[in-house]
Amino acid sequence: MCGIVGYVGKKNATPFLLDGLHALEYRGYDSAGLYVAGKGAVKRAGKVAALTAAVPSDFYGTAGIAHTRWATHGAPTETNAHPHTDEGGSVWLVHNGIIENYAELAAELHAGGATFKTETDSEVLAALVGKEVRAGQTLEDAVACALSRVRGTYGLAVMSVTEPEKIVVARLGSPLLIGVAHGARFVASDATPLLPHTREVVYLEDGDLAVLTPDAHVVHRLDGGTATRASAHLDWSVEAAEKNGQEHFMLKEMLEIPETIERALAGRLGKDGTVTLGGVKDMRAPLRGARRIVLTGCGSAAYSAQIGATLIERFAGIPCEVVLASELRYRPFLIDPKDTVLIAVSQSGETLDTLEAVREAKRHGVPTLGIVNVVGSTISRETDASIYLHAGPEISVATTKAFIGQATVLALLALSLAETHDQTNDETRAFARELGRSPSLARATLSARDSIATLAQKYANVSGAFFLGRGAETPIAFEGALKLKEVSYIHAEGYPAGEMKHGPIALLDPEFLVVALAPGDALFEKMRSNLQEAAARGCRTIAVTTPEHQEELARLADDVIVIPKTHEALLPFLTVLPLQLFAYEVAKARGCHIDQPRNLAKSVTVE
Repeated sequence: MCGIVGYVGKKNATPFLLDGLHALEYRGYDSAGLYVAGKGAVKRAGKVAALTAAVPSDFYGTAGIAHTRWATHGAPTETNAHPHTDEGGSVWLVHNGIIENYAELAAELHAGGATFKTETDSEVLAALVGKEVRAGQTLEDAVACALSRVRGTYGLAVMSVTEPEKIVVARLGSPLLIGVAHGARFVASDATPLLPHTREVVYLEDGDLAVLTPDAHVVHRLDGGTATRASAHLDWSVEAAEKNGQEHFMLKEMLEIPETIERALAGRLGKDGTVTLGGVKDMRAPLRGARRIVLTGCGSAAYSAQIGATLIERFAGIPCEVVLASELRYRPFLIDPKDTVLIAVSQSGETLDTLEAVREAKRHGVPTLGIVNVVGSTISRETDASIYLHAGPEISVATTKAFIGQATVLALLALSLAETHDQTNDETRAFARELGRSPSLARATLSARDSIATLAQKYANVSGAFFLGRGAETPIAFEGALKLKEVSYIHAEGYPAGEMKHGPIALLDPEFLVVALAPGDALFEKMRSNLQEAAARGCRTIAVTTPEHQEELARLADDVIVIPKTHEALLPFLTVLPLQLFAYEVAKARGCHIDQPRNLAKSVTVE
């Protein structure tokens, strides 16, 4: 979950390292540090800006590594910040991941006379590598030897004072990629910091160890031998990773949602409602034979998976189950590979729990399909086939456009499965037409930003909130609550509205907010009753509805948010948008760190 960058070449490494840390700060922002060959290390607790201010102007060197941290072992202090070194200062190391057996390794090293200055598991790695370097091993052999003793996960970049023009990197469970340029090599946790410098990248795989020098990189396997890793071309623009004049990345990315939908549909949804998904050509037989689909993901991805499950069951008639990836990997595996497909949903394609769920499915012979945003990510490589969102980089920790991109791709998949299973009919064709209109519907919904900002000021200090939905709106209630708690720190819960009277209604009082998702669908009357129940308890209420019910709900709720009318199955794509805006505006009113909420990181690559 931390951010790693490194550079070895002929130019000054320091500007790239600092810019790269700023680009990766969404991956971790408890502390930051860098090491530059010939100059040493600088570390600071807090944001990357504190580190930038502390780096001397003459901090010049042609190779270096840097790190922005999301704390796991040890508090976010300057002492615990990376890079870490061994006792003799012979090696410097940055690490993302968790060393599970660090305590026993530390005890062994301590018995041999080693002392430790930090509370981190990563310092043990530095000590192990340093011990081998002092014994005369090359840096790459020292790293390989150290990692042979380790249980856990790592994305690792290591330098030695005796080999200043070399960086050794290794990966197991935590993403790393190499950037290739003339006279330089880069390493990073993801592509964002590389975009201004190169578009040619090499994705490392689990078990890879690579040696980087200014003019070359060689990939080895930790279990012996070399490996060939083909390069890939990044098609993201530098501008896509910048705010483009907006105050926050979260706002910029919400405003990009109509274009995100357009990119997800482009070349896939025909004017006649037919769907072409080139990414699933290798999955045609398993999908045609599927009698059950299991969808998995974490956080918002699990909620988009629930939208997808509803659409697949409705249009293709295939039973679907959504299982949290963090639970699926530990459940008794009762999925039949003969007629079941596992669909893994992840923006980054690196979410550890989701990746392990994929691997568990593959161990049991279950066909796997990935729905991811990042081309070349681990899930995209390890699933049998993948469908990409083409949403561009999403920098804000709280997902917005990728959530809609996932839902859009799942809608396309539902229509494709309807065709495959001979379920195409007038309803699927009507839904396909409305799906084609969804970018303009999203623009119309987002145009209400100013009025939602006014509501946010009104409700910014509520004691807590429930988001209520029924049927297809239930995952939107979960997602709306998640967004509010992520960025504003207000305690919020999403609930199936029918469950309110089974306990949670006890919490309602005049300082509590209930947001009721009550668009004009088949369950409107049920939702109206739930809204009446909430209002009768004296709490504050907001209703999200469609135009035909605006006047009616205005008599029941304190405030009403209106979304455009569309096909019933497409309504969740629109009801979520004002909830995202509301969470953003409430967080802004409360002065929160919107793009980098406390305790969170963008890509969860540790368990």
